[in-house]
Amino acid sequence: MKKKSSLIAILLMLALVLTLVGCGQDTAQDEPQQNQQEQQANEPENKQLILATTTSTQDSGLLDELLPVFQEETGYIVKTVAVGTGQALEMGKMGNADVLLVHAPASEKPLVEDKTVINYELVMHNDFILLGPASDPAKVKETTGIVDALKKIAESGAIFVSRGDDSGTDKTEKKLWKETGIDPKGQSWYQETGQGMGASITVANEKQAYILSDRGTYLAHSEKINLEIVSEGDEALMNIYHVMQVNPEKFDRINAEGGEAFVKFMIDRETQQTIEEFGKDKYGQSLFFPDRLKG
Repeated sequence: MKKKSSLIAILLMLALVLTLVGCGQDTAQDEPQQNQQEQQANEPENKQLILATTTSTQDSGLLDELLPVFQEETGYIVKTVAVGTGQALEMGKMGNADVLLVHAPASEKPLVEDKTVINYELVMHNDFILLGPASDPAKVKETTGIVDALKKIAESGAIFVSRGDDSGTDKTEKKLWKETGIDPKGQSWYQETGQGMGASITVANEKQAYILSDRGTYLAHSEKINLEIVSEGDEALMNIYHVMQVNPEKFDRINAEGGEAFVKFMIDRETQQTIEEFGKDKYGQSLFFPDRLKG
């Protein structure tokens, strides 16, 4: 009788073990399916997001660092259109982009005021610098400010390469020339490329010419060129970047959720920390300085 009871107990324990194993297997099989369902539920309905931005964020390599993270975290697929800031702002005016990342505050202001763009946020800054050949034929290094530096270039007739593309850099350069009282347009020494920052630096290097550049793009190209910084530090050379969402109430084809998500991502603390570290390992300094980590 005892043997029979022991056998029954053993059989019951085996049955229980098999049941628990079976449940565990079912749970393990269900987990990938459940995770997949949750992932699908969190994916945006409209995955395509158009970002209009300046060439400096592209040429510096910053977007290559940030966009994969944004896409992985949110599920959006970003199409980047890297043009001059003027063209990027025009895309915003026409509703041909969902979100903008640009650096020409004076030109951005009208779009903010008429609500063409919303969620206007300060992201980061760096500065503009004047590059030139080591021989410095215009004696720019002897000047104390950017306006005097440009005057020296004009007086000497040394070649100056301009982007001439209505970018944020081009707008700043034109403003500085206006402060000199000199109109360089049409002068033989003043040559416009109509290209982005990286390509224009390459042209200036080939011609051993002077050029105004943002610091980030210069550092990213510094190993490929032999131009050097001949003027920097002037307050007028501050270079400020903002991100903004194109207003979906003005354009029904705008990806409102995607634009808002990108704005939030750019000012998120982790993103700001990535911006702060970007370039330090390779150049010994940051290419951009985040403006949302203060306090």
